[in-house]
Order: sequence, then C-alpha cells, then structure tokens
Amino acid sequence: MSRPRPGRSIVPFPKREGRTASRLLFVSAGLLAACATGAFADSGDEPDAVNPEIYDVHAQFTEVTQYHPPFASPYRGPNSLDPGHRGDETIDGTVFAGVRLFPGLAAYADAEVDQGFGLSDTLGVAGFPSGEAYKVGSAEPYVRLPRAFLRETIDLGGEAQTVKSDQNQLAGTHAADNITITLGKFSVTDIFDTNDYAHDPKQDFLNWSIIDAGAFDYAADAWGYTYGAAAEWTQSWWTLRGGVFDLSRVPNDRALVRGFGQFETDAELEVREQFFGQNGKVKLLAFLNRGRMADYNDAVREGEATGTVPSVAKVRRYASRPGLILNVQQGLTETLGAFLRISVNDGHKEAYEFTEVNRSVSGGLSLSGKAWGRDDDTVGLAGVINGISGDARAYLAAGGLGILIGDGRLEHYDTERILELYYKASVVEGVDLSADIQRVENPGYNADRGPVSIFALRIHAEI
Repeated sequence: MSRPRPGRSIVPFPKREGRTASRLLFVSAGLLAACATGAFADSGDEPDAVNPEIYDVHAQFTEVTQYHPPFASPYRGPNSLDPGHRGDETIDGTVFAGVRLFPGLAAYADAEVDQGFGLSDTLGVAGFPSGEAYKVGSAEPYVRLPRAFLRETIDLGGEAQTVKSDQNQLAGTHAADNITITLGKFSVTDIFDTNDYAHDPKQDFLNWSIIDAGAFDYAADAWGYTYGAAAEWTQSWWTLRGGVFDLSRVPNDRALVRGFGQFETDAELEVREQFFGQNGKVKLLAFLNRGRMADYNDAVREGEATGTVPSVAKVRRYASRPGLILNVQQGLTETLGAFLRISVNDGHKEAYEFTEVNRSVSGGLSLSGKAWGRDDDTVGLAGVINGISGDARAYLAAGGLGILIGDGRLEHYDTERILELYYKASVVEGVDLSADIQRVENPGYNADRGPVSIFALRIHAEI
C-alpha cells in the first residue's frame, strides 16, 4: 500500500545545510540491488489453503525530483510557494516484514529511511504536488517505523480466494465473506478512501488531492500515520468498514495523542458492481474529528480585538469537525479505467491534519500500456478543483497561516485548479521510471499568484 503524504512539521528537522542525495545512496543502492537480484525472498513454495505463507519480506525504494520555473507573484508570505526557480527531491527506502502468528492472525512491521524536502518545504499549494513529500523535511537520512500492526481475518464462508504475497500481505487463502480487524500503527488511508487508479504516489498520480480526497482530513502525525483500530465486514458485493484513530496532540503535529483523548471516527460503505462488462466500486465515507481545534471566525475576531495577525493556535477549544466523501472507480475497457472523488468538510473549523481544503472534486483516467504492447506501463490524466469556505478565506485575507498555505493576504480568491499527467514506464521487472507534469492555477487559492507548471521524475523499485 502507498505511504501517506504531508510536508512540514511545527518542530522542523534541520534545514538544508549540506543537503545531498548521496547521503542516502547506500540505502538506494542496496534496495535497488535487492530488487534486481532478488536478495529478499519470501518463505518459499506457492502457498495454498493447506500451506499458507508463514512469513515474507519485501522492499521498495522511491526517489522523486520536482522542479518548477519562475511564475508571477506580486507578493508572497511565510507559507507561499517560492516564485523563483525551485527544485527539490525526496528519497525513501522501506523494508516490509510480515509473520503469521496463528491461522488468520498476522503481525506486520515496516522500517523506513527518509531524506529530502518537498517544494518550498511542502508549502504554498493546498493540493500539494508530491504525495512523496512529508510534513517533515531533513537533509540527513533518518529511520522511522511507520507501521506496526496486527491483522486478523475471520472467515465467514463463501468461495475461497487466493491472496498473493505483497507488502503487508501474506500469501494464502481466505473466504470471500469475512471480517478483517486491523489494530496498531498504520495509515487511515491504508484502509479508507482507497482507489485502484489514484492512491499510490509511488506508482500513479503524485498530487495530494488526487491520490486522496482533498477534504478528507484524516487522523495522522506529520508523516501521515496514527494509532488506531479498524474493522471490515465483507459479504459478496459489499463491504462495511469502521475505525477509530488518534489525532495529533495539536493540529499538524509530530506527536499523537494517546488513549483517544482526541480522535477520529470513520465509517465507509463499499459497493462492488459491473458496468460495460468491467468491474467498478462505489464508496461512501463519513468521518468525524473530535479534538481541540479553532473556529476561523474566533481567530479573526481575536486578531481584530488585539490588533494582531489572527492565529488559530490562540483560540482552540474542544469541538467536532465532520466530513463526507464519495469515491468511485470504474473500468471502461480492458485497459482503460476512470475515477471520481467528491469530498466536503466543515469549513468553519481549521484543517487539523491534512491540508486546507473544504470541498474538492477530482477525476481522471488511467490507461494500461497493454494497448500499445507495453503491459507494465501506465499513463494517467487527472484534474482536481479545490475550494475553501468563506470563513477560511477571511482568515487568510487577514494574514492568518494554515498548515500548508498563507500568503500574508488574500485579495482575490479563486479555486485551486490542478491538472496532472504522468507516464510510468517499466524499465525491468520491479523497476519503473515515471515522468509527471502538473499545472497549478491559483496556488493557495490566490488569483494574484501563478499559474505554475511543476515537472517531476520518479524512480521506483520494489520486490
């Protein structure tokens, strides 16, 4: 599954002095060699119902380099996208390990090394252009444990289905009708709001508000992970999911609240169907964040009363923030698929974890290279329109800063409109090279700045 997104934390890592990708060269070289030679191996024979896979180890490496040329910018603020020539890269390598503890119960843990920065320290665009950029940037490689969880699958009957060995997935079989329980540390988007055509920044689209619903303010630390529990009940043509997760201690923080003192709840219904003789899915997701968060109007009033720039940090109190997401994917032909996401949330409250988007519509197409004899290649085209509430506009216009955006003023608001095109080419088995271009109009909802074109190269290897 894909790693979650985000860019810069409240307590940032050391800045760019001496920043160089060579400091992670040993990691990338080792993982690429492993992918090329098969140095990591799974547990052996092809698993089946009698002989399921007992353990497995997988690995991946991803590097994304992005660049944009200068663009129109009559002014800028603390959270603005740099209007000059700008290029940045992110690099990460991950080892995924899984072991079967009992029939139906498995434990998984991922170890990851990260280095690099998103463009402008992952600031300036609500629909940020790289899902490989966290809210934490570092010139030095650092090690993390993004996932460590247990997963129990309880068979309820129906046809036996084969599961292949994959990242965080042991090979074996399970019944088509089942209950799956996941408990521990992982990403909310590992389970909720998934989409086969737009969800993995390592292999498909890069933009935050295309790979996820823009208004899905899902519980996460600054790297996009959290502690929680989720249950999934699958019966023939439908699945019902529910979960509860820890929010950060304060919005956009690296530390999570323990014990669900501040939390998010999610409920998602998935319906599987066929149109045009091709498989499709329709998902409806409702979420609710409950924690200490600010009302934009309170922040503006406090700023006016004190003659200062409004700050959401000064007026936070315990409150709720709901949201709703429609997520559709549909195969159109054997090689062509389409997707659509529509999402909204409560625009009176500040963004808590993800980004400043109160309503979003995204959609696009994904075409397999099988159509021209390149079975493992993919080309994707997608667009997204993001918007914010009147309360959020007033806060930004008064000079307030958000998680990702804040130009010091907002005189001419317009929706953020983004178009993305990528081509992923298979180099050898397990190694892909992608070219990506995005066109961003009104970055940070500011019609006085931009548009800006963003170019990217991505290399990804996995076994």
